[in-house]
Amino acid sequence: MTTTGTPLWRQPRAIALLMAASLTVMANAAISPALAGLEQEFADVPDAGFLVRLLVTAPSLGVLLTAPLAGWLTDRAGRRGVLLAGIWLFLLCGTAGYRLPDLHLMLASRFGLGIAVALIMTAQTALIGDYYTGTRRQALTGLQISARNFGGLVFIGLAGLAATLSPRLPFLIYGLAVLCLYAVWRHAPEPAPSHAGEVPAEGAGHPSWLLLVIAVSALQMLTNGLFFMMPVQLPFFFAGQGLNSALMTGAGLGLLSLCGGIAALFYARLKAMLPHAAIFAAGYAALALGFAVLAQEGSAALSLAGAMAVGAGYATVSPGFVAIALALAPSGRRGTAGAILTGSVFCGQFLSPFFSTPAIARWGYGGTFGMAAAGAALMAAAALAAALRASRRRIPA
Repeated sequence: MTTTGTPLWRQPRAIALLMAASLTVMANAAISPALAGLEQEFADVPDAGFLVRLLVTAPSLGVLLTAPLAGWLTDRAGRRGVLLAGIWLFLLCGTAGYRLPDLHLMLASRFGLGIAVALIMTAQTALIGDYYTGTRRQALTGLQISARNFGGLVFIGLAGLAATLSPRLPFLIYGLAVLCLYAVWRHAPEPAPSHAGEVPAEGAGHPSWLLLVIAVSALQMLTNGLFFMMPVQLPFFFAGQGLNSALMTGAGLGLLSLCGGIAALFYARLKAMLPHAAIFAAGYAALALGFAVLAQEGSAALSLAGAMAVGAGYATVSPGFVAIALALAPSGRRGTAGAILTGSVFCGQFLSPFFSTPAIARWGYGGTFGMAAAGAALMAAAALAAALRASRRRIPA
């Protein structure tokens, strides 16, 4: 459905999809630098510390509860309309936190933001599968992770600066979604339906695609649960070290996003040389290294280096989940596959603070980050073993 000779970064259609992808990182993490300030603003609210942390993960709950509906709508009502509706809702709910006077109302608006993200991610993933095939699809899955990371670099960096002035200002950053709304409306048409009886081999999917997509999504859920300790816990990690939480969190998440964006740019080249299992092994090894460095609770520079390694590792493994799922799913069920992937991402994000916060209370940041490093190392070892077995059998991993 697109010109094969034009580089992806010069295609308005691809740019529109990448802009939509960049919104998803803004949903949760853009207000992370403001968490400490919001906790002080709502200090008189019972359980304010926990509720403020939920502002980051509340969108994840919205995604979890509505992703199945988003998948159903995307497959039956069309990709374009679902994507445009999601961006509109994202714009409204995202900026609402700037003026809402009550912490509970703010939580409700963040839940609505999650509904918007479910619509955006599901429709955007399906459109990637509809517009592109083969190596160009794999390249775009890498570019969308780069878009999320570079978007995070810009959005979280701006949020870090804005949070030094007021903990409410970062909510206005969600207004940038209006640019994405125009790009999608202008350049992302509804894919032409296939003629009856004409199902290309590429779009037929795997006979057991649903079970396999669920398995891939389960691994993605675990990965995102580990990764999401960064935007949720870093503000309080830096505050506990006596550092400026807003500035250090903005710097940490910004560097994380920068390294992740650069790493994801190389995904297409890596995939041309290595099987998925080998790429997963490298990515999880980088995640393990990053968390091991953070577990040292050393200097600010050392902690920032650990965050950079975590970002690079996460961006290395993330494109593979989307590429594998789109290759498995039939063309007419890509909305469902996208919904399962989307739900798994935000399930991991939503559950992350429920596990990491009690762990930190019991074992401290060093112990918790150390356990995360051990878990990532185990996944790296398992992926490496799978790659070696596949290499010996001379089959793709």
